[in-house]
Amino acid sequence: MNDDTITIPMQERKRIALVAHDHKKRDLLHWARFNKERLSKHELWATGTTGRLLASELDLYIHRLQSGPLGGDQQLGAKIAAGEIDILIFFWDPLEPMPHDPDVRALLRLAGVWNIPVATNRSSADFLFSSPLMDTTYPREVPDYEAYRQRKVG
Repeated sequence: MNDDTITIPMQERKRIALVAHDHKKRDLLHWARFNKERLSKHELWATGTTGRLLASELDLYIHRLQSGPLGGDQQLGAKIAAGEIDILIFFWDPLEPMPHDPDVRALLRLAGVWNIPVATNRSSADFLFSSPLMDTTYPREVPDYEAYRQRKVG
C-alpha cells in the first residue's frame, strides 16, 4: 500500500452481485447451479429477473433489486460505491445492443473505480470463483479519493 491508496478488507463471506443479460441468463444459471454450495456461503445480490430465476432454481436467498433497465444496474453501482458489494459477476451479451448500455458501462466503470473483481463470462467467473482468495479475508486496495473530493472546481 502507498499513500495514494487505502485498504478495505474484503471479509471471508463475500457480498456478490449476480447480473445477466437476457441471452446470458441460462449461462449464469448453469454456472450458479454448479457453484451452488460455494455461493450459499456468501451474501448474494442480483438485479430483478436474474434474482428471481436464481432464487427459484437454487433455493437460496438472493437480495433482489430492480430489473437492470428499470434501474437495477444503477442500484448495484450505488452499492459498489458505498462499499456494499465485493464481487461483480455480470454475464453480459457482447453481441446484443441494450437500450440501457450507458447503465451497464457505468456499472463496470464503478467496479473499476472501486477495484472490485469482475467476471463477465463463465471462464472468468470460474477463474475468479476458484481463487483461494474467495475463502479468505482479502485486503482490497482502492485509491484514496479524499483529495479528489476536496478539490475546488472553477
